[in-house]
Amino acid sequence: MSSPHAPETTEAAEAARYAPASGLPESSDAAPAEQSGYDAGLLLLRLAVGLIMAAHGSQKLFGWFDGGGIDGTAQFFTASGYPSARTMAVVAGLSETLGGLGLVLGLLTPLAGAAVFGTMLNALTVKWGGGFFAPQGVEYELLLLVAAAALTLTGPGRLAADRVLPLPRAHRLTHGAALLVLGAAVAGAVLLMRS
Repeated sequence: MSSPHAPETTEAAEAARYAPASGLPESSDAAPAEQSGYDAGLLLLRLAVGLIMAAHGSQKLFGWFDGGGIDGTAQFFTASGYPSARTMAVVAGLSETLGGLGLVLGLLTPLAGAAVFGTMLNALTVKWGGGFFAPQGVEYELLLLVAAAALTLTGPGRLAADRVLPLPRAHRLTHGAALLVLGAAVAGAVLLMRS
């Protein structure tokens, strides 16, 4: 004989399975204002980090915003000890541009955040030794790295393109953590190529 509580348990499990991407429960326990504030905060963070990264990527790829373009960025990579500097310039530019735009739109957010995280981990390592404070220090790169990691771990919130994709609705901490490990591994592999 089945328990009288079995239907509730099944319904609760189904509701948890399709919980919002923000991670907050979509029940009467979470006040709508609290959920709205959470989503608005994530949107603001995504916009700031994403637009900054996309602008930096467009400097590398297209020379926009007084950037060096592929050739100028390749010269920087050569001076920093990277092999295949032109390829590295394209990879860095694409990672920053596509990762940044992904964050802005909330599209494949954990992957976009991991791309920005890996790029900033690489930049942080290259600039290490110049102190903490800008312009020679690492405070700027560190802030972007931590913000990208936070977005990778939390997900985009409900105000994101990810909400309309046929992806699992609930953002899982383990997915974000795994993507951060992947971003760190790729950044580490690139750094190992430096002379």
